[in-house]
Amino acid sequence: MAHAKPPSSVDVARLAGVSQSAVSRTFTPGASISAETKAKVMAAAEALNYRPNLIPRIMLKNRSNIVAVVVGSLANPYHSKALQAFGCKLQALGKQVMLVQTNFDRSLDEVVGELASYRVDAVVSPLEITSPDVTALIDPMRIPVITLNSDHISEWSATVSSDNEMAGDCIAQLLWKRGGKRFGYIAGPRDSPSQQQREAGFRRGLAAAGVTDCAWEQADYFYEGGYAAAKKMFATTSPPDAVFCVNDLVALGAMDALRVEFGLKIPDDVMIAGYDNIEAAGWSAYQLTTFDQRMDEMVSNAVAMLERDWAPSAQSFIAPTLVERASTRAE
Repeated sequence: MAHAKPPSSVDVARLAGVSQSAVSRTFTPGASISAETKAKVMAAAEALNYRPNLIPRIMLKNRSNIVAVVVGSLANPYHSKALQAFGCKLQALGKQVMLVQTNFDRSLDEVVGELASYRVDAVVSPLEITSPDVTALIDPMRIPVITLNSDHISEWSATVSSDNEMAGDCIAQLLWKRGGKRFGYIAGPRDSPSQQQREAGFRRGLAAAGVTDCAWEQADYFYEGGYAAAKKMFATTSPPDAVFCVNDLVALGAMDALRVEFGLKIPDDVMIAGYDNIEAAGWSAYQLTTFDQRMDEMVSNAVAMLERDWAPSAQSFIAPTLVERASTRAE
């Protein structure tokens, strides 16, 4: 059975008793058309449930008013939170949002080659750019690409970052002041800029307190990685009593591993801190000390870059807010 074709501008013109060009002008912002003619066209369009085809306008002006939001797995609360923030901000500006989801959860590198095939005015993403080679691919596309927590900018790419290094320094000092004596760090992917900055800040803070030894284990950005890394880190004769994890999901996995595998109590036996302030961090089972990246502010800054004539800017930093809870003996 053949499906009926959607109504066209010709159908609207016929019903309204006007020319097809009058229909086109009605749906073109700023075009000259009388109020009477516009009213006839709108009434006919409503009766036919007509929606204008934007493709000709896109081809003519080379502008689509569409912004691609590229995210990784929405199972990661960081990505779902960023998607919601970007969507709200862009729609408030009258932009159309195109969701592009990639299975490569932490970096924009793997999908950048596909972006040129989309008819979008810009790309925004919580995914990082981890290599200057990627910015070299972005610039010829001449599409603004704005990411969160990257470490590379170029003519057509910019970034808004949480002050990861400052936060690492801050948590090291906090754990030391709360009585930590043996310290550990559970890392994210080695090539991640935010991971590198958080670890560098943590080690700098420990050094300022006179601490040179720090247990270290590799994880990813997920719960299972934190669980496995904590099992390795604490299967020693002298495990740490204060641990900073690269993000909250890793920290939650580590906390459960310490309880289930070793029977340890938090914070009595081990203090734990994370990063992101996801919703689960505040659950009664965890009460995790963490840093809130102030996602809304980061996204607002990123979207503001699209509102002015595009020009690359230096990396913008947002100071995260420490949220201390019971996992670090909060007073």
